Amino acid sequence: MNKYCLKVEDLFDDIPKDVEKYFRQVDYAWEIIPQIKDIVEEIIKNNDGEYEMISAGVLVGKNVKIDKNATIIPPVVIGNDVEIRPGAYIRGNVYIADECVIGNSTELKNCILLRHAQVPHYNYVGDSILGNRAHLGAGAICSNLRSDGKNVVVHADKDYKTNLRKFGAIVGDLADVGCGSVLNPGTVIGKNTQVYPLTMLRGAYPENSIIKSTRVFVEKKEV
Repeated sequence: MNKYCLKVEDLFDDIPKDVEKYFRQVDYAWEIIPQIKDIVEEIIKNNDGEYEMISAGVLVGKNVKIDKNATIIPPVVIGNDVEIRPGAYIRGNVYIADECVIGNSTELKNCILLRHAQVPHYNYVGDSILGNRAHLGAGAICSNLRSDGKNVVVHADKDYKTNLRKFGAIVGDLADVGCGSVLNPGTVIGKNTQVYPLTMLRGAYPENSIIKSTRVFVEKKEV
């Protein structure tokens, strides 16, 4: 079975220059989550014209499509060629890289989406990071708060204490999460891993895998 991916270099191959330095300063990907607000505000403060400020605290790149029925609450940075569809709710501390799709009734909060990430239908992404070309199927959500309110622990080869009360999920590059799935707090999905629909995820999952249920996953085979 392929290895668990917990560190930044194991999860993401390409990081936009806007946020690269922050990713390189940490070991584990979830260490970025409490910094997202500061990251977004620093990009806004240092904007040299690469982005257009369409309202106070909201920067937008080129060729961005924002439906008139979408709601955007600052601070938010939106890259080039992004599509934001009807009913999208972006409620602060959000960085969206180039070519992402934010879909119908999708809610984002305190999160980073890397290039070409797609959350196209009825998704919730809070206190989370989605990798390049990561995709959440319709209704897939990142649950970011334990029912007992305690700090989130990542269960992998051992238990990793994050010291974070709110932490949804880390989804590696090219990972694809099936419709209706729930990523419980502290879920980490490795690169190029595929999740069956209606799956409840908990803990860390290896790269290049197929996840069939919470604890049933197999390595992808080359055809």
